Amino acid sequence: MGINWEQVDEKVSRKIHKPGDQLMAMEVRFEKGGIGAEHSHPHEQISYCLEGEVEFTLAGEKHVLRQGETLVIPSNTVHGAIALEKSRLLDVFTPIREDLLT
Repeated sequence: MGINWEQVDEKVSRKIHKPGDQLMAMEVRFEKGGIGAEHSHPHEQISYCLEGEVEFTLAGEKHVLRQGETLVIPSNTVHGAIALEKSRLLDVFTPIREDLLT
């Protein structure tokens, strides 16, 4: 964990970092046009844009996240993303997402 990248699909890969007791981080790389499908989870999430530009849909509302910006995603909020250019995000979750660790 925290070493290898996992290919999610053709344009998206992720690396899950070693979690703490209640907090975890995941880095996500997108090629231009890469999609994070809409979903929700009970975890609170902060997405920090390390590089590029990503358009998030958050509860039906669009938000463009650029390098150095953050977006807070409340628990149980439907959200998804599309990379407007080659991008990298750092996603932080609390509590930890057991579904990503198995």
